[in-house]
Amino acid sequence: MAKSDTNSNGGPIRKFIDVQKALKGASYPADKASLLDTAKGNGADEEVLDALERLPEQEYGSPAEVSKGVGNE
Repeated sequence: MAKSDTNSNGGPIRKFIDVQKALKGASYPADKASLLDTAKGNGADEEVLDALERLPEQEYGSPAEVSKGVGNE
């Protein structure tokens, strides 16, 4: 079955937008723990927090690197 840009949760494009909103004000480079702290402080929902939890433990140099990591889950 082909990968779709939509699903019941709004699809990956929506998830990228939600993740970036949750990370507003984050300082880069940032590790996974600081990204999670920022997202929690911004009131991120469970779907966003779950996506960030699944990121590899590494340092992220930009919002684009975080989006790439979320997209590779």
